[in-house]
Amino acid sequence: MQRQSSTTRTAARRTVRAVNDLTAKWAATASADRGTVFSAPGVWPLLAFLADGATGAARAELSEAVGLPADEAASAARELLAAMDRVRGMDAALGLWTRRTLTLRDAWREGVPVDALGVLTGDPAVDAAALDAWAAERTGGQIPRMPARPDEDTEFVLASALALRTEWLQPFDDGLLVPATGPWQGRSLAGLHRSTSLLDRVGVAQSAAGAVTELKVLGDTGVDVHLLLGEDHMGPGAVLGAGVDALARRIPVVPGTHMPYGETGPGLEVRRVRAMWPRPAALNVATVPFTSTARHDLMERHELFGLTAAKDVAEGHFPGIAAEPLALQRGEQAATATFSALGFRAAAVTVFMAYGAGMPEERYVTTDVDATFDRPFGFLAVHRTSRLVLAAGWVTDPEPYREDEDDEGH
Repeated sequence: MQRQSSTTRTAARRTVRAVNDLTAKWAATASADRGTVFSAPGVWPLLAFLADGATGAARAELSEAVGLPADEAASAARELLAAMDRVRGMDAALGLWTRRTLTLRDAWREGVPVDALGVLTGDPAVDAAALDAWAAERTGGQIPRMPARPDEDTEFVLASALALRTEWLQPFDDGLLVPATGPWQGRSLAGLHRSTSLLDRVGVAQSAAGAVTELKVLGDTGVDVHLLLGEDHMGPGAVLGAGVDALARRIPVVPGTHMPYGETGPGLEVRRVRAMWPRPAALNVATVPFTSTARHDLMERHELFGLTAAKDVAEGHFPGIAAEPLALQRGEQAATATFSALGFRAAAVTVFMAYGAGMPEERYVTTDVDATFDRPFGFLAVHRTSRLVLAAGWVTDPEPYREDEDDEGH
C-alpha cells in the first residue's frame, strides 16, 4: 500500500512538472508590452485527452506538448482534474458536446470525466447559447461566454472551466503609489500596502536571464499568488520562467531572512533603520491592484500546443475518439484574474472544437526590507502543496489612484 501511494505521488509530481513546464513555454511567447493572463491547467487536460485519441503525427505532437507519453496522458488528466477540484476555493469542470451523427468510441468517452455531456444541434445560435451558459455557470460569471463560437460544421466540442478564489491571510491597505522610476514613473496609481514580520515571504531567485524578486502572498484556501519582478531587461518569458524554475527548485532562491543590506534584488532593498522601541524586522510591501483579461487563439500557437498536424483537414487524426474522421477546427482560451486588497480570483475557459509621521528619539536598531512592485511584473497563482501553477500573467496597466479611495475603504 505504501508502494502504491509512493507511485501515485511520483505520477502526480510528473504531471505538475509537465503542466508547469507548459506554463513556462507559454509565458515565453507573451509580449512584454501587453498585460495578459493564461492558465496552462485549463489547456493541458484537453490536450491530454486529445492525445489519447489521436494517431500518427497528431499523437506524437500532442504527446510532446503534454510532456507525457500519449498512452499515459488521459489518466494523468483525470487525476489532475480531480486534484484541482479538491482544492478549496477552486472549481474544475469538463464539458463535451457532439453531434448525434458522431459515433464516439466507448473506451475514450468512458475515460473522460465530463460533468456536462451535451448534444450539438447544428444551429449555431442555439449551440452557442448552451455553451455560453455552461461557461458562465462554471466560472461564477467571471467568463460569461465560451471563447470560440460553433458553426454549422462543428461536430465535437471539448471544454474545460476553472474558477479560483482565495482571500489573503493578511489583507492589504489601499493607498497611493507614485513610482519614482521605470515605465510608470510619476503616475498616481492605486496602491496596495502592508507590513509583516515574516521576511521569508520574499526572496530573490537567480536565473540564467537575471535576478527575479519573488513575493508570496498567502491565501486562506491553500492557494497563494507569487508576484515576480525581474531586472529591467527581462520580459514575461524570463520572469515567469524563473518563477516556475523556483517552484521546481531548479534555481536557487535567497530568502529575505538571509539577505545582506543594500539593494539585493529588483525592487528590493534591505535597510538598517532606527526605531523608538524594540520591534522585529519588517517586510514592507507596496504593489498595485490589477485585473487582467485575455483571449488566446491556441491554433495560432499550434507548435506550442502540438496542434500542427491535428488542424489539417485533409484527413482524420482522432480515430480513438470517434469512428468518423475529425480535425481540429478551433482552440481558444478566455482568462481573467483580479488581485485586490482582500484577495485573488481567477477563471479560465478553454475550448477545442472539431469539424466533423514625526522624528522622536530613535534609540534602537532593527531591519526593514522594502519590496516595491512599481513597474511591469509577473504573477503566478500557485497551489501551495503541489506547487501547481493555476494561473499566470503579466501586469502592464495598473489602475490610476482616485482621491476618494481612502474614504471608500475596502
